[in-house]
Amino acid sequence: MRSAEVVDCHVLVIGSGGAGVRAAIEASGYGETVLLSKTIPGKGGCTPMAEGGYNAVLREADSCEVHYEDTMKGGAYLNNPALVQILVEEAPERIRDLLRWGAVFDVTESCEVAQRPFGGQRFPRTCYAGDRTGHEMMLTLMDRLGCSPVRIFSELTVIELLKSGDSVAGALALDRNGEMTALRAGSTVLATGGGTRIYDISTNSSSGTGDGYALGYRAGAELIDMEQIQFHPTGAVFPYDARGRLVTEAVRGEGGVLKNSLGERFMARYDPERMDLSTRDVVARAIATEILEGRGTPHGGVYLDVTHLPRAQIESKLPVMLEQFLKFGVDIREEPMEVAPTAHHVMGGLRIGSGGETTVPGLFACGEVAGGVHGANRLGGNALADTQVFGKRAGESAGKAKKRKVKIDAKQVEDQAKRLESFLSGEVHPSSVTRSLQTAMWEGAGIFRTAKDLEKTLEIISHLSAIPLRASGPANLAECCIVQNMLTMASLVVRAALLRKESRGAHVRKDVTQAWDAANSPYGHTFLSKERTGIETGVKP
Repeated sequence: MRSAEVVDCHVLVIGSGGAGVRAAIEASGYGETVLLSKTIPGKGGCTPMAEGGYNAVLREADSCEVHYEDTMKGGAYLNNPALVQILVEEAPERIRDLLRWGAVFDVTESCEVAQRPFGGQRFPRTCYAGDRTGHEMMLTLMDRLGCSPVRIFSELTVIELLKSGDSVAGALALDRNGEMTALRAGSTVLATGGGTRIYDISTNSSSGTGDGYALGYRAGAELIDMEQIQFHPTGAVFPYDARGRLVTEAVRGEGGVLKNSLGERFMARYDPERMDLSTRDVVARAIATEILEGRGTPHGGVYLDVTHLPRAQIESKLPVMLEQFLKFGVDIREEPMEVAPTAHHVMGGLRIGSGGETTVPGLFACGEVAGGVHGANRLGGNALADTQVFGKRAGESAGKAKKRKVKIDAKQVEDQAKRLESFLSGEVHPSSVTRSLQTAMWEGAGIFRTAKDLEKTLEIISHLSAIPLRASGPANLAECCIVQNMLTMASLVVRAALLRKESRGAHVRKDVTQAWDAANSPYGHTFLSKERTGIETGVKP
């Protein structure tokens, strides 16, 4: 293997979704900035797949105070209050940035940005572009990025963060041919997105493998609330290869209703006040319960019905959903969809401050890889706002950080080279390990959890982690590294789930009885790093 090519910059942004591109745009105003993506910028990750919308207070009848309260309550009061305050106060201006840069959102007859209701919110504050909001945002951000001096590296997979003393000093990456590139940077921003591909059924694209969580952990960063995995209530259940594909909350926002196989609007049993627009954790558990108790559909889901809505409304407001299900042989204008919960979003992540700074000097984080904003349950529409609010803040903080020349410890590069060489003489193809991991996580660390199941899952992860992975050639080296990241992330999720001996938000422990509700929990964040592990106690929201 040849010596690594070296690239120098002031700010390195890892990840090219909504948060990463926004961070790179902001950082480029302060010095040479590199954006690194393991996919094609603007094409990979979750942002271009996000259908529902962007939450922002834009009407006088609404307020940031109400948005704050809805977010805290929806997050089971596990959110970082300071980060939530920043989110709700700055989301309106960040959407105005997008509009000034050319984004086309749906508008009302009076030419105001249209807003629809989403679960857990007392005001219709979700701005949207049909049911392709994330796609529209990414088109706009990529146009803006093209007008910036950011240097872009595509299809490079980061395999390790580089350190200079206690500080992060860039990253080591592999190209498609297995050749290494060392990127030296004064500041590094992780914007690598989520990681629910560790589960058998997931809405994430193939890139949602949890790389940032594993990279940050190995670099010494502290992660919080990794047990809080959101299962979106409505994912497609058939055909088999489409399992888990997101059926946007916008369907229910437009008036879609959930029914079981008996034709009952079963949400009346679980949240009679908010019904189908309850928070995602409540709806996901309700659907799972209906299926487990035998009231599910032939394909193992429940019905999501919009046939009572005007055809024109479905065609104009839900065009992607209509097209998607027509490909499945279902005309949602005439018959209901079948849906079931699917792993969707990671609420936990690297602990950050208001500027996206992590617990490791030189390392920043934004978007889904950062924890604290969404608490124990994310409200639909808050994630796209999160990418822009904290993408801007992290990019600005990284850009304003003092410029420094960093040196790469040759031993770090040598150690990674040896790691890669070991894959060429390994024994088991990484795809086999991935399948075993996904099955174990779905069965043992899903919507409903017990200590017994979690401990068994952790044993399986430990066993899988010890298997010598085999790359069939240099092009498969990155895949081996990614699978190791998935194993690390899965371990973090399960370890944190064992620490939280309560049911809260998306985390449900069936083996724990508690005498408190979320607002009065004696527990705060779970935390995991190489130096310490535990759960905060005596903490009040």
